Amino acid sequence: MATLRELSDMSGRRVLITGGAGHLGRVMAETLAELGASIVLLDRPGAQFENIQHDLIHKWEVDCLGIECDLESEEERNHAIQEIKSDGKGLSCLINNAAFGGTTALEGWVTPFETQLLATWRRTLEVNLTAPFHFSQAFTPELRAAKGGNIINITSIYGELGPDWRLYAGTKIGNPAAYGASKGGLAQLTRWLATTLAPDIRVNAISPGGVFRNQPEAFVKRYVSRTPLNRMATEDDFRAAVAYLSSDQSAYVSGQVISVDGGWNAW
Repeated sequence: MATLRELSDMSGRRVLITGGAGHLGRVMAETLAELGASIVLLDRPGAQFENIQHDLIHKWEVDCLGIECDLESEEERNHAIQEIKSDGKGLSCLINNAAFGGTTALEGWVTPFETQLLATWRRTLEVNLTAPFHFSQAFTPELRAAKGGNIINITSIYGELGPDWRLYAGTKIGNPAAYGASKGGLAQLTRWLATTLAPDIRVNAISPGGVFRNQPEAFVKRYVSRTPLNRMATEDDFRAAVAYLSSDQSAYVSGQVISVDGGWNAW
């Protein structure tokens, strides 16, 4: 019988993390490097990979590659896919983490439903849903060939639940339709792929609750009051979930959307 240490060991496995230079991407990379995995970080042009790569290579003695890619561009996605495939190192785990989150300044984003723009909707779905489909499809041969090949999609509580608009009153932040629709689609793509790619590839998702990133005080207070564990998430809260789903700890788990939300969706 394998020990928990053995089931957790990611030595000899390679993980691709989209949005790898972001807050959550970096924590996932650190977690999996600690377990022995080599890491490929993919993020937008201009992403600061150097410090992350330095830390992973020197602290955990693993390989770490950084690739710039605008996920809105099919051409750039194809270039990134070919770059990763061409070195022959394979792929054991694909983490579709990158998300189009927009900003309050983006036209047609944080605005009443009637004025949310189709152009912004399309950009969101391209990054949040089409890109995960594209990468999952492209790397299926590598994942089939790998030991413990699996896909992890990062969805959201808003892919499962409607927004509580009282949280946003008096703030400049919001909850666009495109974000929820794209994350809901990604959750269903997870289930679809799980049955389609079985038994060779496991496919699961992590559904995060709100992560504290210096949001307006009024929003944070309201959010916390709605959360059974009485706080917002930190990036560290996701370490165990990604370690579990990416490794042989979860060898008999597929098609699941695991909520890491402080009990938000249990009300």
